[in-house]
Amino acid sequence: MKHTIKTLCSLIFVIGLTNNSLAQRSATPPERISLPKGFEIDLLYSVPSAQGSWVAMCKDDKGRLIVSDQYGGLYRLPVPQAGQKLDPSQVEQITYSPARKLKEGELDKRTEAQKKLPQIGHAQGLCYAFNSLYVVVNGRNSPTGSGVFRLRDSDGDDKFDKIDVIRKLSSSGGEHGPHGIIKAPDDKHLYVVMGNQTSLPPGYSHSRVPKLWGEDQLWPPIEHFMVGAKAPLGHLAQIDPEGKNWDVIATGFRNQYDIDVNREGEVFTFDADMEWDLNTPWYRPTRVNHIIDGADYGWRNGTAKFMDYCSDTFGAVVDIGPGSPTGVKFGYGAKFPAKYQNALYISDWSYGKLYAVHMTPNGSTYSASFEEFASAQPLPLTDLLIHPDGHMYITIGGRRVQSGLYRIRYTGNESTAPVKAITGGEQARAERKKLEAFLQAGAPAASADEIKTIWKGLGSTDRGIRHAARAALEKQDPIHWKNDIKTEKNPQIVLAAMIALARKDKNSSAEILTQTMRFDYKSLNKQQRLDLLRAVTLAMTRGGKPNEELSNKLIAHLDSIYPALTTEENRDLSAIVGFLQAPYAAKTGIELLLDAPGQEEQIGYALNLRHVKVGWTPQLRKKYFEWFVLASTYSGGARFKNYLGDIKKHALASIPKDELSPELNATINAKAKQSAPKFSLKPRNFVKNYTSEDLKKLAGNGIESGRNFKNGRQMFGAGSCFACHRFNSEGGAVGPDLTSVRGKFSAYDLLEAVVDPGKEISDQYGASIFTLKDGSKITGRIMNMTHPNYSINTNMMTPSANTKVHVDKIESIEKSPISMMPPGLVNTMAKEDIQDLLAYLLSGGDPEHKFFKK
Repeated sequence: MKHTIKTLCSLIFVIGLTNNSLAQRSATPPERISLPKGFEIDLLYSVPSAQGSWVAMCKDDKGRLIVSDQYGGLYRLPVPQAGQKLDPSQVEQITYSPARKLKEGELDKRTEAQKKLPQIGHAQGLCYAFNSLYVVVNGRNSPTGSGVFRLRDSDGDDKFDKIDVIRKLSSSGGEHGPHGIIKAPDDKHLYVVMGNQTSLPPGYSHSRVPKLWGEDQLWPPIEHFMVGAKAPLGHLAQIDPEGKNWDVIATGFRNQYDIDVNREGEVFTFDADMEWDLNTPWYRPTRVNHIIDGADYGWRNGTAKFMDYCSDTFGAVVDIGPGSPTGVKFGYGAKFPAKYQNALYISDWSYGKLYAVHMTPNGSTYSASFEEFASAQPLPLTDLLIHPDGHMYITIGGRRVQSGLYRIRYTGNESTAPVKAITGGEQARAERKKLEAFLQAGAPAASADEIKTIWKGLGSTDRGIRHAARAALEKQDPIHWKNDIKTEKNPQIVLAAMIALARKDKNSSAEILTQTMRFDYKSLNKQQRLDLLRAVTLAMTRGGKPNEELSNKLIAHLDSIYPALTTEENRDLSAIVGFLQAPYAAKTGIELLLDAPGQEEQIGYALNLRHVKVGWTPQLRKKYFEWFVLASTYSGGARFKNYLGDIKKHALASIPKDELSPELNATINAKAKQSAPKFSLKPRNFVKNYTSEDLKKLAGNGIESGRNFKNGRQMFGAGSCFACHRFNSEGGAVGPDLTSVRGKFSAYDLLEAVVDPGKEISDQYGASIFTLKDGSKITGRIMNMTHPNYSINTNMMTPSANTKVHVDKIESIEKSPISMMPPGLVNTMAKEDIQDLLAYLLSGGDPEHKFFKK
């Protein structure tokens, strides 16, 4: 149960005077912050503008907090006693850094005291370890430039006076540079994370990730940010205290801001995708990742990202939804109830959410659920820690917005006695780590017997073990294992080995493609089928298009497979047959495009059709460009329309001039007649405005067998569900992920939530009412902040529909009692359609479920 004060609260309270006599705005009042029952939150300090906007925090050996201004220096402060606020006089500036470089001739406004401080700042990572303060700087305007630095107190006067350069880093100076740093669990090293605007440092000592980086897409990606950026970018490294060694543990992150380690020594992070890509098939929701040795987490620029089902990446522990990840921390040491001690806390800066992620061992890795732990609008969370006093401390700030320091404490009746680690997965993790030993610095080449052990691991039912085995195999010379592919009987092992060989040896691509055609495709399970298609893709991205004879054989073979049973397979197959210029690529691709129920799936087919030059008829061309007219009503992130425009531009460039008939040109230049999106060229009519009595008749007795899986999926699109919700890794991300509804809802409860979305509104996706000083109101959610403006999304169906509001124009903020999800989404469905939709959702999207048995 949450408790929330719903009365109007002014954002401006507690007036104080700064040194320039201007009124000081307070951080978000505690009474506006929602917490679970039994928890309390105290605002300890509203940071004056002169001290900047705090984005990183750690505690030193005396239990004091050290914090960093995003565009300035570092501060140190004691933790206030229970019931007290922080005395401003106790906030000590310990380093200085200008917010920007001074222009030639500009007056240096530093005080004499500031001139004596160490000149370092713009830190986004802090860690006190080895009797030093490690500072990760992300800022081209810092005197030091970006990198990892070590501050020391050389004379014992409790003041830092010496700066050691651990490693300078190349960063564009944006917010995707060097970030968090923590002490490694071996107490001998540190872990440090870099976003995707930071390259691997020159002269790095070692990479546990096989150095086989590639973009691995059959066509060049469409890019609208960081154009030309190539892997490897976004990584986690292990360093020694002096910075002599830089060991790359994992790569392929976008902008993971922070990391933490659980009791078993496993590393976790919270990473985000490009919000400009919302509602596209290449968008991957903000996610919690379990970071394992040697993994590439698949971030690539624009349309080129690896999907989680690709076995040469490693998927998410749990998808969270849209957001801007910042600080993370396990709750170990907190005087909280048991489940909250073991939780991983992850901070979402833009939506103002602190989530508690509850891990469950799942073989050698983990699965998880999550709940909203603390939230408010605005609550731009930046960092958190658990103090030895048993309380949680959090900071808000960033981008010069109002910053603050808070303490969260438990005052309820549940036991807060320390709990032990969650058991499970010990043997599987040990097996994974045994294989990961081959990835470590100084590991010798595997012996013949060790290669047999690695080979066996390729066939494991555990994804983490399979991943470790494949990465270990890629560290070995293929001469010692590639011939075993021809004699191996286990399809899982063969497929994993072919993926490794395709990445390792481009000259083996013809052998791999030939081998893939020997499989009975339909006898494989879903993941094996996807692995086979990945091996085909990698063989051609690394080895190029095969010769004409092999291409023709492959085209003929794929004709018996395409279209396949699942959306994921058809997405990969449409790219493969398009790259091969198969004569059926256009016809089958258009059929799939027109039959797809959601915009993400449709865009995926349209993307893969854009370079197809053969097999077109005037009718197929007309249908393709009629889809672009339909898609012009779709919505997504800030660059959504640009992506669609580029797909269309490439498609136009593939048409021979003599095929551009007047009729086709008329279709190409046509404009949509309706503004509200529909997701099919097939029209749908109003059926009924369903009532509560109808719901009882439709779903009161549950779901009977004999339902239609394909129609249920079509209805998920017809009801606009794909526009906002993800389901089985498809769809939008601005609404709740519906993949797990089968474990939470009965058929009746689920239908009621669809028909009456305002009956119970999820805190995670609820809107706020922003009352302005002129009396006007805006309803929506804060999506972004850059002082002095808030960007408020007013329509969840259109993620880019943001209204900028100056913070000084806001009188108050309160929770909205109205859901952002519109009602009436099933009003074009017949009763059979609704029951098929419920069956589709409650089966978890499994076509083999009993609901669909005749």
